[in-house]
Amino acid sequence: MELFNVYPLYDVTPVSANGSTIIDENGKKYLDLYGGHAVISIGHGHPHYVHRLKSQVDKIGFYSNAVKNPLQNELAQKLGKLSGCENYKLFLCNSGAEANENALKLASFHTGKSKVVAFKNGFHGRTSAAVASTDNEKINAPLNKQQKVTILPLNDLAAFKAAIIKEDVCAVIIEAIQGVGGLDEPTSAFFQQIAALCKLYNVVLIADEVQCGFGRSGKFFGFQHHDVIPDIISIAKGMGNGFPVGGILIHDKIKASFGLLGTTFGGNHLACAASLAVLEVLERENLIENAIETGVYFQQRASEIPQIKSTKGKGLMLGLVFDFDVAPLRKRLIYNQNIFTGSAKDKNVLRILPALSITKTAIDNFFNALKTELL
Repeated sequence: MELFNVYPLYDVTPVSANGSTIIDENGKKYLDLYGGHAVISIGHGHPHYVHRLKSQVDKIGFYSNAVKNPLQNELAQKLGKLSGCENYKLFLCNSGAEANENALKLASFHTGKSKVVAFKNGFHGRTSAAVASTDNEKINAPLNKQQKVTILPLNDLAAFKAAIIKEDVCAVIIEAIQGVGGLDEPTSAFFQQIAALCKLYNVVLIADEVQCGFGRSGKFFGFQHHDVIPDIISIAKGMGNGFPVGGILIHDKIKASFGLLGTTFGGNHLACAASLAVLEVLERENLIENAIETGVYFQQRASEIPQIKSTKGKGLMLGLVFDFDVAPLRKRLIYNQNIFTGSAKDKNVLRILPALSITKTAIDNFFNALKTELL
């Protein structure tokens, strides 16, 4: 049997990793400034993370949600405290797409309505309602297009008002910083106004924090830069530092009932151990503060390079904007400079999503390599 060929692959085979360094099968070392789509939040192979998982698998790795799992309660308490979202409830699942599916489903249950409002260049997953809410025709199959979704320009309040006053919208889903789309952001005024309109028209506001959450933006959640209170917050990626885990934080005003949501693997013992380890390292090593400091340093270094037209994003969720397609540059950085970076829907944006433990020395190494490839 062969693999179903859906991924264009770089000719690199990683076999080990530590911190922000990846080592391939030939012993060649690479600087990881992409973290596998912002997944690696505390660094590859962090000793505390490894210890937590090894210790847990020696005890029990999985059982279903039909029995008590104290690790879930421990995770909920720790996550609520560190994020400042203690008046939410936690539902655990396995991925960002699944988190957004559950968020959208819950919004429809709560309001009794079915239409979703999303935004241009947004990305929310590749399944069912999540992909229907994603602004990418190429990955949106006819089956998915049956969903009732309106995609609006970001920061266009008039268009948003025209959609919301029809009173058939169950949910608005928005990224505080767009990931795949290319690091665009809602303004604080826009975010606050749509939050107010959602409250007025009985619409659930979903903050998609799958990529920009868990400290990546310099705050625990990206929406916290804008002084808004979402009804549901979706999380994944950096939550598990590579272990598959996701979830939604659900505001107290939305009530639970047996059978409303469910999952086989979500919130299993290993997933909880992984996510607890991430939270413990974020707190002990002040990694959110490091994301702020090194993010500012990164933007300062970027301002020294004339080919960079602008820098987008916050913290360590960043994009370098050029006036050309960056795909060839990204290849040269991998093969000539041994540095992993990312792409975006906007082909002129080079995405930078390192571990939150990244050092200024590593950033200097990147910019020295970038200057060489831009000569």
